[in-house]
Amino acid sequence: MPRPAADQTSDGGQDGSQFVGRRRELKELRADIDRAGLDTISGRKAPRARVLLIAGRPGSGRTALAEELARRLADNYPDGVLRTHLTEPDGTRVPTERTARELLDALDVPAPPGADEDELAEVLRDALSGRRALLLLDGAVDAEQVDPLIPDAPECLAVAVSEGPLTGIPDVRPCTLGGLDTAAAVELLSRAAGPVRITVDPRSAESLVEACGAHPAALVLAGGWLSGRPKAAVADLAKQVHDRPEDESAPGALSRMFQLSYASLPGAAARILRYLSLAPAGHVDPHTASALAGCSVSAARTTLDDFVKLGLVRAVPSPLPQYELPGCLVPLLRACTESQDRAAEIQLARARMLERTVRLLQSCRAITEPDGSAARKKLAGMPRALRFPNPGAASQWLRIRQPALLAAARLAVADGELDTLARRLMAALTRALVAHRGTEDAAPELYGIHQLVLDVAERRKLPREKAAALLNLADLDARTGRTQGALVRYRLALDAGRQANDPYATGRAMESVGGAYQELGDWSRASDWFGRALAHRLARDERTDAARLYGRIAAVHTYAGRYGEALRNWSSAVTGHRKTGDVAGQARALSELARVQEYAGRPEESLRTCQEAVDWARRADDVRLQAALQLRLADTLDRLGDPAAARLHRSAAGRMLGTELEEVTGLASKDGPTASACEIRSTSAED
Repeated sequence: MPRPAADQTSDGGQDGSQFVGRRRELKELRADIDRAGLDTISGRKAPRARVLLIAGRPGSGRTALAEELARRLADNYPDGVLRTHLTEPDGTRVPTERTARELLDALDVPAPPGADEDELAEVLRDALSGRRALLLLDGAVDAEQVDPLIPDAPECLAVAVSEGPLTGIPDVRPCTLGGLDTAAAVELLSRAAGPVRITVDPRSAESLVEACGAHPAALVLAGGWLSGRPKAAVADLAKQVHDRPEDESAPGALSRMFQLSYASLPGAAARILRYLSLAPAGHVDPHTASALAGCSVSAARTTLDDFVKLGLVRAVPSPLPQYELPGCLVPLLRACTESQDRAAEIQLARARMLERTVRLLQSCRAITEPDGSAARKKLAGMPRALRFPNPGAASQWLRIRQPALLAAARLAVADGELDTLARRLMAALTRALVAHRGTEDAAPELYGIHQLVLDVAERRKLPREKAAALLNLADLDARTGRTQGALVRYRLALDAGRQANDPYATGRAMESVGGAYQELGDWSRASDWFGRALAHRLARDERTDAARLYGRIAAVHTYAGRYGEALRNWSSAVTGHRKTGDVAGQARALSELARVQEYAGRPEESLRTCQEAVDWARRADDVRLQAALQLRLADTLDRLGDPAAARLHRSAAGRMLGTELEEVTGLASKDGPTASACEIRSTSAED
């Protein structure tokens, strides 16, 4: 079964273990699945998945109802339940591109980095075709968010959770939630507060339910308040909730009950709770709470566990201590923060959180370095709470915290006043992802990070960082077949590199422009840009890169059929590698020179050059290249009419590898750009 894409189980109210009531709503929803739709009535087969809508205010238990429905239907959908949240805790819409990626990750379907939302939505629909899966789309704002995610698969089911109707999606009847019935509300209160006081004073319990408006989230808070005060009477709490004046900015039973819970907290705990509203995407762990509040990690964890008992925070099932702030409480907590904390204090809390995250990411990457390296020595000097015991523990932390880490980067960039920390965070996150997952596997996340780096570089007018971000994005575009888009970004990177007077970025951009034109089959422009890059390297006496560029120019001329130019440039490449002492590079260049000589109709010269290449490959101890050259010699000897000698060379190649020979034939020159898509050259090396 696919792992949930984003298991954010509610904006308030009951969680899966506390679900009570809603029998009528569950019955209606199950009946709605089998209800004949408009397509069926008209005689057409349903072209898409059925969409169920659960509508209700935050804290009404709408997510809990959706989760309970999914639990009961799970056996009917063997391909799993896929969850995602369409809004941030503060109500911000989540882009469809990010939502589609989460769902594709849950399906273990690779998504190309940098793809737009239309392409990703199409990939998602294709991935769900022929499957029986249930999609739980929580926090939908409108139909425009939901519609692209609905699979063209009648066997699937989509359950959308929203505050109101989704006008624009046909054949959807909302199941609108109000308060719980009295019996279910009393049962929920009993589970949260303990059954004794509720059983011995049922009338007071019903009064408390009435004072809370039978609102599930308010009842959970009331139960938590009572559980922390064993001697308090249920009737007293009911009276306090009933008599508490309404907050004009946030009227309702939930607000009144929250104010009572909040007012009962000690000052330090109240401050920690307020600052939890600053946690990225509502994902909280002890380190986040510790950094925000400026307390120890152990004190933060103890406080978070206390909040769980009070119903203010939910513990998330995870190998690591993870918590979730109910979405319905976020606006109430932010209102408290704005009224009780100065803007400078809030900004300092954010800065502490980002600095802690940067240090954890540095530790996460450093643990992958060899013993005795500078990074490991620096790691040994970090506080114990920031160190990971082994690479496996660091990798697990990175995987679990990845959504929060990416959200932290987005929030830091959006803030606009913490750009230095944001840049350090993105550099550390990039390096950690590459160290643990590799560039290819982490490419979708890296693409988003590089876009954020570009945003900061443009805002702060940092041409060096802008050039690096554009090169990284263009490399990822080129790898996924968006060559025209890559070409545009390479040209922009060249302009930024020249503005920054950055010779590395300038040279790399020119070479990459040539590579893009080569990919597009424009041989003239490709050779022209490679020539510019070569002149740049020669002017800086960068002989190794110059030798490689001679090979790239020669390859383009070979593709264009200009064998004379190709031979001259391969000869220059051979000379360049010989002067730099690159034996393997010299052998490869000679190999390609022999290939072009054969194309040009000079088989005897090709044979001599190939034999010379074999000698240099032997000196370089490159067995794979030796085998490839032996096969090329065999082919050339066949064409020269010497099959016996050809068989000897093929046998020699087989003995060298001891395996199948297909993989070594046609060995190409490795003269492409080697810059990694993970480079961020905007921070100091110590980060």
